[in-house]
Formats: sequence, C-alpha cells, structure tokens
Amino acid sequence: MEFVHQSVLLREAVDALSVQKDGIYVDATAGGGGHSSKILESLGSQGKLVAIDRDPDAVAVLSEKFKNHDNVLIINDVFDHIKRILEANDIGGVDGILADLGVSSYQLDNAERGFSFHKDSPLDMRMSKSGFSAYDAVNQLSRGELSEILSTYGEEKYASSIASRIVREREKKPIETTFELCEIISASMPAKAKRDGHPARRTFQALRIYVNREIDMLPGALRDMFECLNPGGVLAIITFHSLEDRIVKNTFHEYCQGCTCPPEFPICVCGKKPKGELLFRSVAPSEEEIAANPRSRSARLRAIRKL
Repeated sequence: MEFVHQSVLLREAVDALSVQKDGIYVDATAGGGGHSSKILESLGSQGKLVAIDRDPDAVAVLSEKFKNHDNVLIINDVFDHIKRILEANDIGGVDGILADLGVSSYQLDNAERGFSFHKDSPLDMRMSKSGFSAYDAVNQLSRGELSEILSTYGEEKYASSIASRIVREREKKPIETTFELCEIISASMPAKAKRDGHPARRTFQALRIYVNREIDMLPGALRDMFECLNPGGVLAIITFHSLEDRIVKNTFHEYCQGCTCPPEFPICVCGKKPKGELLFRSVAPSEEEIAANPRSRSARLRAIRKL
C-alpha cells in the first residue's frame, strides 16, 4: 500500500517556521513528506532539512521521495531522541522544528497496521512496527491497568466496564483482532452510549497512545526540541486531542513566563525572564480544509519562537 497522507494545516504550519534559505529545519514526524516538501520549497541548497519518522514504511517513502535532494537527511527514529539525532549528525542547533502528532492516514487506512476500528485486522497499533503492541496490552495488562489507560488516555466513561469484559473474554481465548475488541467494547456499554459515534473510538485512541508512548514522551520531547533551537528559532506543534494540546499549551506558557515574584514585591528578585514568545494562541483548520479532510477537524497548531 502506498504511503499516502493528507498533511494537516500545511500552509499554516510551514508559514509559522518562517523558513530561511540557509537555515536548518527538522520535520520531526515526517510521515509521507507533505510538510517536508513544503519546507523544501523555501529552503535553498545551502540549507538543510532533517526528516524524522519512527515508521519504517514512512522512511522508505521519504528516502525515495527525496533521493535527489542532497540537503535532506532522513532518520528512522522517535522525535523524543532529537538531541541524540542532531548530536550524532554534528548539528549544533536548528532554526525550526515541526511536529505533527497525529496518526497518519496511511496507518489508519492500512488494515495490516491494526489502528482502525473500521477494518478487521490483527491488533497492533505500533507506529514503529516493533515492540509492545495493542495485542500485548489487551492480553497482558491487569484490569486495573487497562481501566486506567482507557480513562486517562481515552477519557472513556465506561473504562472499568470495558476493562472487566476484556479480562473475562481473554480468559476464554486471546483477543487477536480489531473487530473482536470492538465487539467486546460494544457489549460493555449501554445502548444510549453507542449513539454518539463509534463505541470503540475512545478505547482505540487510548490504546494507541499507550502503545506508542505518545503522552509519556511529549513533555521531555518538547523540552529537548525547544533547547535544540537557535535563538529566533521556531517550534511548531500540531495536536489532535485535548491531552496533547494541554501539554503543549502549558509548556509554551511556561517558556513565555517572566517574573514569578509575588505581586506585592516592589521589585523582581527571582530574575526569571521569558525564554520564548508565542507567535499566536492556536490555529484550527479552515472550514474548507475540514470539508476536504474531515480527519483534520480536531487539529490545533501552536508555535513559539525562542528568544
């Protein structure tokens, strides 16, 4: 299957980077190369683009797509390793970093990857195609662990009921496919709860986030990406659900905060100065983009410039 992905907030995200011809930029979740290609349109031959993706299928596509670009470095790794990646390639600092935190259309649409509750396939959900999978999670984790994952990462109201039924059903036989899991989820909910969207949506989101460490890695990754910026460099992040967006929003707010002395102090004694400035609060997709790509509906772009 061809790695096809419709890049979200493409123009807005790349515009936020203010790409300079001789700059060094990182597409930390390069996927099918949509954002990377847009960055390259403004990047001169003396500039450099580092394209990172954990998915080996994406890396294969990127390698072919940019094979004639000597100024593109393609890395198969996770974006929270950005410091190590840049150090290994003798890059001291960069002028812009973009990370699109969503799951790709290719991963959702390729039944073999096990991300979608609309397609019957082996449970997997690993972006890297290696390590602990959704199959391992539903068949090995305790009822309490599963309930916490569904509640925390999926904000699933019926997390406890779903976790209990998963444990009961796996005692009969391993839960192997996406549709098997969908049936278990549906049977764990009252009828009224299944009228508002697919009943498995929140559980699948939670398992994907857990398996790929999407929330766990984000705070440290944001810190490292910001530290890797040159002064004046921009960090732009696209999120797709409230958990991610809250972390990005709060982290950016922290970097933009100056003096934290109590208001009754006549002068500042903490000496704290802002590390960055917000380029804007957040940007959502236009109605036209949502109509063309409904999966973009929940996307939010935030960007910060390092001072």
